[in-house]
Amino acid sequence: MSISVFIDGAAGTTGLEIADRLGGRAEFDLIILDDARRKDSAARKEALHAADFAVLCLHDDAAIEAVAMAQGSKVRIIDASTAHRVADGWTYGFPEISGPEAVANATRVSNPGCYPTGFIALMAPLVRAKMLPADWPYTVNAVSGYSGGGKALIERFEEDRDIAFRAYGLGMGHKHVPEMKRYAGLAHDPVFAPSVIPAHRGMWVEVPLPLAAMSMLGKLAGAQAPANLHAKLAEFYEGSQIVRVAPMETPAELLLRGSMAPSDALTLHVFGSADGSQARLVAVLDNLGKGASGAAVQSLNLMAGLPETAGLAL
Repeated sequence: MSISVFIDGAAGTTGLEIADRLGGRAEFDLIILDDARRKDSAARKEALHAADFAVLCLHDDAAIEAVAMAQGSKVRIIDASTAHRVADGWTYGFPEISGPEAVANATRVSNPGCYPTGFIALMAPLVRAKMLPADWPYTVNAVSGYSGGGKALIERFEEDRDIAFRAYGLGMGHKHVPEMKRYAGLAHDPVFAPSVIPAHRGMWVEVPLPLAAMSMLGKLAGAQAPANLHAKLAEFYEGSQIVRVAPMETPAELLLRGSMAPSDALTLHVFGSADGSQARLVAVLDNLGKGASGAAVQSLNLMAGLPETAGLAL
Protein backbone atom coordinates (compact mmCIF):
# COMPACT_ATOMS: atom_id res chain seq x y z
CA MET A 1 0.00 0.00 0.00
CA SER A 2 1.47 3.36 -1.02
CA ILE A 3 1.96 6.27 1.35
CA SER A 4 -0.06 9.35 0.43
CA VAL A 5 1.72 12.73 0.48
CA PHE A 6 0.21 16.15 -0.09
CA ILE A 7 2.62 18.97 -0.92
CA ASP A 8 0.79 22.16 0.02
CA GLY A 9 2.49 24.82 -2.06
CA ALA A 10 3.68 22.40 -4.70
CA ALA A 11 4.04 25.14 -7.33
CA GLY A 12 6.87 26.90 -5.48
CA THR A 13 10.57 26.18 -5.78
CA THR A 14 10.81 23.99 -2.68
CA GLY A 15 7.60 22.13 -3.52
CA LEU A 16 8.72 21.42 -7.06
CA GLU A 17 12.05 20.05 -5.85
CA ILE A 18 10.35 17.82 -3.29
CA ALA A 19 7.97 16.49 -5.93
CA ASP A 20 10.95 15.80 -8.18
CA ARG A 21 12.65 13.76 -5.44
CA LEU A 22 9.46 11.77 -4.79
CA GLY A 23 8.56 11.30 -8.44
CA GLY A 24 8.91 7.72 -9.61
CA ARG A 25 9.12 6.34 -6.07
CA ALA A 26 6.55 3.56 -5.78
CA GLU A 27 6.32 4.03 -1.99
CA PHE A 28 4.53 7.35 -2.40
CA ASP A 29 1.26 8.47 -3.95
CA LEU A 30 1.24 12.25 -4.42
CA ILE A 31 -2.02 14.09 -3.85
CA ILE A 32 -1.96 16.91 -6.41
CA LEU A 33 -4.31 19.87 -6.67
CA ASP A 34 -4.56 21.53 -10.07
CA ASP A 35 -4.00 25.27 -10.51
CA ALA A 36 -7.70 26.02 -10.09
CA ARG A 37 -7.85 24.30 -6.68
CA ARG A 38 -4.41 24.65 -5.10
CA LYS A 39 -5.35 27.93 -3.36
CA ASP A 40 -8.88 26.83 -2.50
CA SER A 41 -9.19 26.39 1.27
CA ALA A 42 -11.79 23.63 1.07
CA ALA A 43 -9.71 21.64 -1.43
CA ARG A 44 -6.56 22.06 0.67
CA LYS A 45 -8.35 20.93 3.83
CA GLU A 46 -9.72 17.88 2.04
CA ALA A 47 -6.22 16.99 0.81
CA LEU A 48 -4.72 17.48 4.26
CA HIS A 49 -7.28 15.15 5.81
CA ALA A 50 -6.80 12.54 3.09
CA ALA A 51 -3.00 12.40 3.28
CA ASP A 52 -0.72 10.32 5.47
CA PHE A 53 1.88 13.09 5.27
CA ALA A 54 1.77 16.74 4.27
CA VAL A 55 4.74 18.93 3.42
CA LEU A 56 3.98 22.65 3.77
CA CYS A 57 5.89 24.76 1.27
CA LEU A 58 4.13 27.99 2.15
CA HIS A 59 4.75 31.39 3.70
CA ASP A 60 4.37 31.47 7.47
CA ASP A 61 0.75 32.64 7.70
CA ALA A 62 -0.44 30.04 5.21
CA ALA A 63 1.51 27.31 7.00
CA ILE A 64 -0.16 28.22 10.31
CA GLU A 65 -3.51 28.14 8.53
CA ALA A 66 -2.74 24.70 7.07
CA VAL A 67 -1.86 23.29 10.48
CA ALA A 68 -5.20 24.55 11.81
CA MET A 69 -6.99 22.98 8.82
CA ALA A 70 -5.35 19.65 9.60
CA GLN A 71 -6.72 19.47 13.14
CA GLY A 72 -8.68 16.27 13.71
CA SER A 73 -6.90 14.39 10.91
CA LYS A 74 -4.26 11.66 11.01
CA VAL A 75 -1.86 13.61 8.80
CA ARG A 76 1.74 14.03 9.94
CA ILE A 77 3.21 17.36 8.90
CA ILE A 78 6.60 18.64 7.76
CA ASP A 79 6.58 22.43 7.66
CA ALA A 80 9.20 24.04 5.43
CA SER A 81 8.26 27.57 6.51
CA THR A 82 9.74 29.53 9.41
CA ALA A 83 6.50 29.41 11.38
CA HIS A 84 7.19 26.46 13.67
CA ARG A 85 10.97 26.12 13.84
CA VAL A 86 11.18 27.13 17.49
CA ALA A 87 7.57 26.32 18.42
CA ASP A 88 6.63 24.00 21.27
CA GLY A 89 5.36 20.60 20.18
CA TRP A 90 7.41 20.56 16.98
CA THR A 91 10.47 18.41 16.31
CA TYR A 92 13.33 20.11 14.49
CA GLY A 93 13.86 18.23 11.23
CA PHE A 94 17.63 17.95 11.40
CA PRO A 95 18.11 14.24 12.18
CA GLU A 96 21.86 14.54 12.63
CA ILE A 97 21.27 17.09 15.42
CA SER A 98 17.82 16.21 16.81
CA GLY A 99 18.30 12.47 16.44
CA PRO A 100 16.81 10.24 13.73
CA GLU A 101 14.49 8.52 16.23
CA ALA A 102 12.99 11.84 17.31
CA VAL A 103 12.21 12.75 13.71
CA ALA A 104 10.94 9.26 12.85
CA ASN A 105 8.44 9.32 15.73
CA ALA A 106 7.26 12.91 15.30
CA THR A 107 3.85 14.01 14.06
CA ARG A 108 4.90 17.65 13.56
CA VAL A 109 8.35 18.39 12.08
CA SER A 110 9.78 21.82 11.29
CA ASN A 111 12.18 21.80 8.35
CA PRO A 112 15.40 23.74 9.07
CA GLY A 113 16.28 26.93 7.27
CA CYS A 114 19.06 26.76 4.71
CA TYR A 115 21.54 29.09 6.45
CA PRO A 116 20.84 27.60 9.90
CA THR A 117 21.55 24.12 8.51
CA GLY A 118 25.17 25.05 7.81
CA PHE A 119 25.61 27.05 11.01
CA ILE A 120 24.04 24.49 13.34
CA ALA A 121 25.89 21.58 11.69
CA LEU A 122 29.17 23.33 12.47
CA MET A 123 28.38 24.72 15.91
CA ALA A 124 26.08 22.32 17.74
CA PRO A 125 28.57 19.42 18.11
CA LEU A 126 31.34 21.73 19.32
CA VAL A 127 29.17 23.65 21.79
CA ARG A 128 27.67 20.41 23.13
CA ALA A 129 31.18 19.06 23.68
CA LYS A 130 32.12 22.35 25.43
CA MET A 131 34.93 22.84 22.95
CA LEU A 132 33.39 26.20 22.03
CA PRO A 133 31.65 28.45 24.57
CA ALA A 134 27.89 28.91 24.45
CA ASP A 135 28.19 32.55 25.53
CA TRP A 136 30.54 33.89 22.84
CA PRO A 137 29.24 36.60 20.41
CA TYR A 138 29.58 34.56 17.22
CA THR A 139 29.30 35.95 13.71
CA VAL A 140 27.99 34.14 10.64
CA ASN A 141 29.03 35.19 7.14
CA ALA A 142 26.95 33.47 4.48
CA VAL A 143 26.38 33.49 0.73
CA SER A 144 23.50 31.81 -1.09
CA GLY A 145 22.24 31.29 -4.60
CA TYR A 146 19.21 33.40 -5.42
CA SER A 147 16.77 30.48 -5.58
CA GLY A 148 16.45 30.58 -1.79
CA GLY A 149 14.63 33.91 -2.01
CA GLY A 150 11.52 32.58 -3.74
CA LYS A 151 9.90 33.57 -7.01
CA ALA A 152 10.28 37.33 -6.62
CA LEU A 153 14.04 37.20 -6.00
CA ILE A 154 14.54 34.58 -8.71
CA GLU A 155 12.81 36.87 -11.23
CA ARG A 156 14.82 39.87 -10.05
CA PHE A 157 18.17 38.14 -10.50
CA GLU A 158 17.25 36.56 -13.81
CA GLU A 159 15.91 39.82 -15.22
CA ASP A 160 18.66 42.12 -13.90
CA ARG A 161 21.95 40.49 -14.90
CA ASP A 162 23.88 43.45 -13.50
CA ILE A 163 23.38 42.33 -9.88
CA ALA A 164 26.70 40.91 -8.70
CA PHE A 165 26.09 40.73 -4.95
CA ARG A 166 23.13 41.37 -2.67
CA ALA A 167 23.60 41.93 1.06
CA TYR A 168 20.47 41.97 3.20
CA GLY A 169 19.29 41.52 6.79
CA LEU A 170 21.12 44.76 7.53
CA GLY A 171 18.70 45.71 10.29
CA MET A 172 19.54 42.51 12.20
CA GLY A 173 16.74 40.37 13.60
CA HIS A 174 16.69 38.01 10.61
CA LYS A 175 14.05 35.28 10.89
CA HIS A 176 16.73 32.53 10.89
CA VAL A 177 18.47 33.79 14.03
CA PRO A 178 16.14 32.22 16.66
CA GLU A 179 16.70 28.69 15.34
CA MET A 180 20.44 29.30 14.97
CA LYS A 181 20.63 30.33 18.61
CA ARG A 182 18.40 27.56 19.96
CA TYR A 183 19.72 24.53 18.12
CA ALA A 184 23.38 25.54 18.32
CA GLY A 185 22.88 25.92 22.08
CA LEU A 186 23.97 29.56 22.29
CA ALA A 187 23.35 32.16 24.97
CA HIS A 188 23.33 35.11 22.53
CA ASP A 189 22.02 35.81 19.05
CA PRO A 190 24.82 35.44 16.51
CA VAL A 191 25.52 38.40 14.24
CA PHE A 192 24.19 37.08 10.94
CA ALA A 193 25.43 38.57 7.65
CA PRO A 194 23.58 36.88 4.75
CA SER A 195 24.09 37.68 1.08
CA VAL A 196 23.04 36.47 -2.35
CA ILE A 197 25.10 35.98 -5.51
CA PRO A 198 24.04 35.46 -9.15
CA ALA A 199 24.06 31.67 -8.98
CA HIS A 200 20.82 29.70 -8.97
CA ARG A 201 21.78 27.35 -6.14
CA GLY A 202 24.59 26.69 -3.70
CA MET A 203 25.51 28.05 -0.28
CA TRP A 204 28.54 28.90 1.85
CA VAL A 205 28.12 29.43 5.61
CA GLU A 206 31.16 30.52 7.62
CA VAL A 207 31.86 31.05 11.33
CA PRO A 208 35.22 32.77 12.01
CA LEU A 209 36.83 31.92 15.34
CA PRO A 210 39.49 34.10 17.02
CA LEU A 211 40.72 31.18 19.14
CA ALA A 212 43.65 32.97 20.76
CA ALA A 213 41.46 35.87 21.86
CA MET A 214 38.79 33.47 23.14
CA SER A 215 41.42 31.61 25.15
CA MET A 216 42.88 34.81 26.65
CA LEU A 217 39.41 35.84 27.76
CA GLY A 218 38.89 32.50 29.46
CA LYS A 219 36.19 31.39 27.03
CA LEU A 220 37.82 28.10 26.06
CA ALA A 221 38.34 25.03 28.23
CA GLY A 222 42.04 24.97 27.49
CA ALA A 223 43.59 25.89 24.16
CA GLN A 224 41.52 24.52 21.30
CA ALA A 225 43.61 23.83 18.24
CA PRO A 226 41.74 23.89 14.91
CA ALA A 227 42.71 20.23 14.49
CA ASN A 228 40.81 19.36 17.68
CA LEU A 229 37.69 21.07 16.37
CA HIS A 230 38.01 19.14 13.13
CA ALA A 231 38.46 15.85 14.97
CA LYS A 232 35.30 16.43 17.03
CA LEU A 233 33.21 17.21 13.94
CA ALA A 234 34.58 14.15 12.16
CA GLU A 235 33.73 12.01 15.18
CA PHE A 236 30.23 13.46 15.49
CA TYR A 237 29.30 12.83 11.85
CA GLU A 238 31.16 9.54 11.47
CA GLY A 239 29.04 7.13 9.46
CA SER A 240 26.69 9.80 8.08
CA GLN A 241 25.83 9.34 4.41
CA ILE A 242 24.69 12.96 4.14
CA VAL A 243 27.11 15.08 6.20
CA ARG A 244 30.76 14.84 5.23
CA VAL A 245 33.66 16.43 7.10
CA ALA A 246 36.38 17.23 4.57
CA PRO A 247 40.03 16.44 5.37
CA MET A 248 41.78 19.26 7.16
CA GLU A 249 43.63 20.74 4.22
CA THR A 250 44.09 24.32 3.06
CA PRO A 251 43.26 24.60 -0.63
CA ALA A 252 44.12 27.71 -2.59
CA GLU A 253 40.39 28.41 -2.96
CA LEU A 254 36.90 26.98 -2.62
CA LEU A 255 34.40 27.81 -5.35
CA LEU A 256 30.64 28.06 -5.61
CA ARG A 257 29.78 27.47 -9.26
CA GLY A 258 26.72 28.73 -11.05
CA SER A 259 26.46 25.33 -12.70
CA MET A 260 26.14 23.42 -9.39
CA ALA A 261 24.08 20.26 -9.80
CA PRO A 262 21.33 19.51 -7.26
CA SER A 263 22.77 17.91 -4.12
CA ASP A 264 21.35 16.80 -0.79
CA ALA A 265 24.77 16.47 0.83
CA LEU A 266 26.46 18.82 3.29
CA THR A 267 30.23 19.27 3.48
CA LEU A 268 31.96 20.79 6.50
CA HIS A 269 35.45 22.29 6.55
CA VAL A 270 37.80 23.49 9.28
CA PHE A 271 40.61 25.83 8.27
CA GLY A 272 43.22 26.99 10.77
CA SER A 273 46.10 29.42 10.86
CA ALA A 274 49.58 27.95 11.09
CA ASP A 275 49.94 29.01 14.73
CA GLY A 276 46.45 27.80 15.68
CA SER A 277 45.32 31.24 16.82
CA GLN A 278 42.44 31.48 14.35
CA ALA A 279 40.04 29.13 12.62
CA ARG A 280 37.31 29.33 10.03
CA LEU A 281 34.45 26.83 10.15
CA VAL A 282 32.77 26.49 6.77
CA ALA A 283 29.71 24.60 5.56
CA VAL A 284 29.04 24.13 1.84
CA LEU A 285 25.64 22.89 0.69
CA ASP A 286 22.85 23.26 -1.82
CA ASN A 287 20.32 25.70 -0.39
CA LEU A 288 17.57 23.81 -2.25
CA GLY A 289 18.91 20.40 -1.19
CA LYS A 290 19.99 19.77 2.42
CA GLY A 291 18.98 23.40 2.93
CA ALA A 292 15.33 22.80 2.01
CA SER A 293 13.81 20.05 -0.15
CA GLY A 294 16.39 17.35 0.48
CA ALA A 295 16.03 17.86 4.23
CA ALA A 296 12.25 17.53 3.99
CA VAL A 297 12.54 14.26 2.04
CA GLN A 298 15.11 12.96 4.53
CA SER A 299 12.65 13.57 7.37
CA LEU A 300 9.77 12.12 5.35
CA ASN A 301 11.77 8.95 4.75
CA LEU A 302 12.42 8.54 8.47
CA MET A 303 8.82 9.28 9.43
CA ALA A 304 7.58 6.75 6.86
CA GLY A 305 9.95 4.06 8.08
CA LEU A 306 11.98 4.07 4.86
CA PRO A 307 15.75 4.27 4.28
CA GLU A 308 16.87 7.75 5.30
CA THR A 309 18.66 8.55 2.03
CA ALA A 310 16.09 7.11 -0.40
CA GLY A 311 15.54 9.45 -3.34
CA LEU A 312 18.31 11.85 -2.31
CA ALA A 313 21.09 13.09 -4.57
CA LEU A 314 24.32 12.27 -2.74
